[in-house]
Amino acid sequence: MDLSLAAQGFAAMGAEARLEVLRVLVRAGETGLTVGEVRDRTGIAASTLAHHLKFLAAAEVVVQEKAGRSTICRANFDHLQNLAGFILSECCQDAEMGFNRKVANDG
Repeated sequence: MDLSLAAQGFAAMGAEARLEVLRVLVRAGETGLTVGEVRDRTGIAASTLAHHLKFLAAAEVVVQEKAGRSTICRANFDHLQNLAGFILSECCQDAEMGFNRKVANDG
């Protein structure tokens, strides 16, 4: 995964309200929720919610689809899985190779 794409995805989740919206959509599963349902479940004002959804969609962690007069929002599970894989891909490699980090107060 490209570093800038990963940074954009993690930045989108970096605000409490956006993280709350994303968690609601993750809980909803593949069927997603309308914007109104997201608003009802989060209590976020419509104009503020629209801003957060736009930010999440731009970072590709949420997908929005028009369905008649409604907009269905879904968590982009593939992209979220890629983000998790990106951040965990090198987990513990330094420890396994015996690299020790020296702490400033370590003397």
